[in-house]
Amino acid sequence: MDLNEVWPPYLLRISSGDLELRLIRDDDLPALVELALGGIHDPDLMPFAFPWTDVPPAELPANFARHHWSVRAVFGPERFSLDFAVRVGGELVGTQGLTTHDFAVTRTGETGSWLARRHHGRGIGTRMRQAICAFAFDELGATEITSGAFVDNPASLGVSRKVGYRPNGIDRKVRRGALAEHQNLVLRPEDLVRGAPVEVVGAAELRRFLKLDAES
Repeated sequence: MDLNEVWPPYLLRISSGDLELRLIRDDDLPALVELALGGIHDPDLMPFAFPWTDVPPAELPANFARHHWSVRAVFGPERFSLDFAVRVGGELVGTQGLTTHDFAVTRTGETGSWLARRHHGRGIGTRMRQAICAFAFDELGATEITSGAFVDNPASLGVSRKVGYRPNGIDRKVRRGALAEHQNLVLRPEDLVRGAPVEVVGAAELRRFLKLDAES
């Protein structure tokens, strides 16, 4: 057997033009760590609800690996997180995720992503969000997708608006020890602003692995 037979989710590939999303493998971790260490956001700002980039640089590599291994360890029908390495023209640029619990019943998942700072401003964030949302609606049968961003993160909120998300309330969170308002967002299939056509390989194998066809 090869690794794809052992772990069928690895067969999944989502592409749109020169944009490609493939589930993160161990071989991707060193390059993703290097991207993260090279900078994701202005150090004076914190876009993440969990401030994982605030740790000393020497601690980030192992923390990053631990996170992805822990996600993989609990991946199954009841709870899964699809964490993709994103490449444009073959170059690694960041990650895009879709996380959910009890998806067979709720048909709801939450998107999250990061993009290396040097790739900001090129429209990549919008393209990869459009691709993951189209996949979730068309291939997994999602009925809504949620997301969110702190109100002082206009770039992320701008991507969400472009893709079609609508405001869905505001939470009050603690960020770096201080109060911060977090805008919740929701996207439904009829509101998705699609980009270039999306091609998917391995969706049937993923649905079988997650027992979604039996629940549909």
